[in-house]
Amino acid sequence: MGEILGVGLTHSPSLITPDEDGNTSLARTLRNNDSIPAEFKDPKSWPEAMRLEWSDDQGLASAKAQRERLVNGFRRLREEIDAFKPDFLLIWGDDQYENFKEDIIPPFCVMAYEEMECRPFTNKDGSARRNIWNEPADKVFNYRGHQQAARQLVADMIDQGFDLSYAYKPLHEQGGLGHAFLNTLLYLDYDRTGMDYPVVPFAVNCYGSKVIQNRGGSTTYENFPDPPGPTPKRCMELGAAVVRALMKSPWRVALIASSSWSHAFLTEKHHWLWPDIASDRARFEELKAGNYAAWRNISTAQIEDAGQQEMLNWMCLAGAMEELNRKPEIIDYIETYVSNSSKCIAVLKP
Repeated sequence: MGEILGVGLTHSPSLITPDEDGNTSLARTLRNNDSIPAEFKDPKSWPEAMRLEWSDDQGLASAKAQRERLVNGFRRLREEIDAFKPDFLLIWGDDQYENFKEDIIPPFCVMAYEEMECRPFTNKDGSARRNIWNEPADKVFNYRGHQQAARQLVADMIDQGFDLSYAYKPLHEQGGLGHAFLNTLLYLDYDRTGMDYPVVPFAVNCYGSKVIQNRGGSTTYENFPDPPGPTPKRCMELGAAVVRALMKSPWRVALIASSSWSHAFLTEKHHWLWPDIASDRARFEELKAGNYAAWRNISTAQIEDAGQQEMLNWMCLAGAMEELNRKPEIIDYIETYVSNSSKCIAVLKP
């Protein structure tokens, strides 16, 4: 009989680069987003809490404080994973026009890779990506897959009525892993002690109507929306089905949901400047109380209005934990106006 540990964290790209580089989401948006009305580029138009966080250092002190809290959270999660001794990690993550593009956008896809060879510090143009660990651009991170488990999981899910996509090799992301998965592994190994657990990446089409239209980012390239991603209810149903499949297996598995919550660059009603703090706070209170029914009733329209698309990864985890009748232990919850997105770190133990 299988055993399951639940884990939730963020894969925020801003944590890769040093805070002193001044590359906060808000700073980038103010520089690059021409759609922001001129009056909203003036801090006087922002919420008071946002002005205080931005301060006179453009959010540097806030970014440092958030990093300290998040890294402490990552270390705690790693301790929980190591104590659990999983046979593999299953990571629910989103693909932002990295591996899946115009040729196919699956709602869900199990990446049954044998191995993954990743170079996170080499930019697409071949230049070096500055990083907090001072790793060289050509540093290679090798991760093992678990094809047997991935194949069996897909077969069991099909028996339960989920016609899952699967893949044995990457399509466009030649390193094998988009940043949602790769950053998760980097952060769970923040102290570089090694990450030897096999990995089964499980892609969720979180970006839905914006995945091609915005190519996974904030800039609009097409004038038409794409079809939506799966609903919160369907993601929760999938998470529950994954649990039923794994509980019949011989494996110990860490189920990991990787994402931040509302994203400023997806929150059009706030002129792409700050996330939907109120909606995140509501989702947090529901999660903390184990009120999974409230999450199941959220519509795709609500998710998109709040810029919470990536929370579909957490919806999968919530469905899994509801099936197991578990409530989360919240390690930390961070609200921010300046650093793009609220972030939650949680563990759900047997």
